[in-house]
Amino acid sequence: MISPAAINAALRGDNALPLRPINQVMNLERLGAMHQSRLSFMRTLVRRIMRERWQIAPARFELDAQGYGTLVYEVKAPHGLFSFVLFSSYLAPEDRNDRVIATQWDLTMALVDGQVDTIYLEKLRQNVPKQEAGRVDSRVFVLSRANRSARNFDYVVNQLAKGEQPDVAKIAQVGYLYRTTAVYGSGKLGMADWEKVSTRYPDFARPFAAEMFSCLMLRNFSLLQVEHIAKHQAPDSFRPMQPKIKRFFGIGNSTGLGMAPYLINHPILINQWVEMRELALARIRVLGGIDAHICQQLEALIQRCCVHTAETVTEDEWQTRNNKQVLNDMDALKERVAVSFNDWNELLSWSEKYCSLQGQEMLISMMLELYPELVDDLEDYHTAEEFLDLDPLMPVQQLKEMIEQRYDWALAIDFTAEGAREIFWYRSEEKMEPRLGGCELEEGRKKQMALGVGYAVRKCYDQLCEYVAAYPEHTTARFMVARPKLRGIVRRIQTMSKCVYGDIQANLLDKNVLPMHLLRAKLAFFGVGKFDPRSRLWVRNTMFQGAPLLEDIGKTFNDDWFMPLSPKPESVTPQQ
Repeated sequence: MISPAAINAALRGDNALPLRPINQVMNLERLGAMHQSRLSFMRTLVRRIMRERWQIAPARFELDAQGYGTLVYEVKAPHGLFSFVLFSSYLAPEDRNDRVIATQWDLTMALVDGQVDTIYLEKLRQNVPKQEAGRVDSRVFVLSRANRSARNFDYVVNQLAKGEQPDVAKIAQVGYLYRTTAVYGSGKLGMADWEKVSTRYPDFARPFAAEMFSCLMLRNFSLLQVEHIAKHQAPDSFRPMQPKIKRFFGIGNSTGLGMAPYLINHPILINQWVEMRELALARIRVLGGIDAHICQQLEALIQRCCVHTAETVTEDEWQTRNNKQVLNDMDALKERVAVSFNDWNELLSWSEKYCSLQGQEMLISMMLELYPELVDDLEDYHTAEEFLDLDPLMPVQQLKEMIEQRYDWALAIDFTAEGAREIFWYRSEEKMEPRLGGCELEEGRKKQMALGVGYAVRKCYDQLCEYVAAYPEHTTARFMVARPKLRGIVRRIQTMSKCVYGDIQANLLDKNVLPMHLLRAKLAFFGVGKFDPRSRLWVRNTMFQGAPLLEDIGKTFNDDWFMPLSPKPESVTPQQ
């Protein structure tokens, strides 16, 4: 297996691995066309749990016949003992709200360091159900909440109570029993910050590992709860859900604009995530051998992606068109592979000519799926030290050349054109959520979020050109003394110019910008599927669909839940 160190050495040599160019990879629309892959955080988390055989079992089970009450799982991981605490409560239909401004939920939960005794459990009980209105301490890693699926939860309970299995076709329309509306971590509300988690708790030291684990545990609790309620409803006729159907249930998620600023505010980390995916692709292009078995596997993956995409239900016209185009792309890819296929570079070039961006990126996800030996070790390199460093000794002439070379995309944008700076990003005081403002909210620009990186680079460049003309021999330090308000963007320019990739190349102030691309890019890194936009500003999706169950830990695991499909009819016959 080739090591990341060897890759880095290759990148510095004459025979560098064929990384795709930055202007191609960091294009916003392409990032928004990404799909889940072997390096997505859900996949890497599940691999780790299965490989290390984490022990996860209820330590306190206090649910009544309706499924309300408290449940505490104890999690024994290689480097520590943790508790996952859930509070299930009755929620009246009129109080059900998926927005972040909601104050009541069907379920609230917390991931906690160590065992939970009666006194600490009561402290959690007084605060966790309040979410933002409560306060927790640094023993807590993650705080979250979720609501039941109105279409699935009661239906599944009733089916199991009658001794019947849920209809797979119905499940395929909404592939979850609960939908989480927020997953908080990284120091919010008094919780442990990322520095503490990443340095003291190796089991959750990867980005968003604790948050993804909480969603995985919610998914498994949802399956436990429906069986618990159904068994109490009709103990004589009740039959448990079959494992294949259980695995087809994921956990739902609603994601809005709140996620979008993260990709802009953490450029070094996003660069790292992108770079690992591109390094995996580069390895395959150089070292990925193609034989009859690989061809057979690729054909099977193409068919799987077709069925998975066809099973994705959405009422959104834009996403419907995208899904239809992906199906067309997969049909064309299937024919291309059947005719002739012996070189990955040629196939990638063909896809860039004949397939949509989503079809191209789907091919890349399939390629990563075929070569775990070339891909999986890169999962250990998703962290990065996020520090934007200023180089005060850099000559201003060099800084100017750096902008011209690295940020040519920003300099090519005409910010004086109509609509080029029409919108701005701000945080609503009333809703406490990021929002998009327009010309009618001109007063709100005073509180806008600094997400217009391209425009900031343009302003910096214009002022720098004037300065260089007057003082060509000065350093960046002198320029900073003269233009102190530009310090932040100069630090970003100098730091990101050292990265293999870097900033997302888009004008986020343009009236036609589509925030959905930002949401989808981050969600693809997480590993979600079944994208269902509800507007241009928020999307529903499904997490962990097809993933192993808690009872699968310790059994044979082949990590084959990429683009999960609904179980075949013959696999869902009633149990004897």
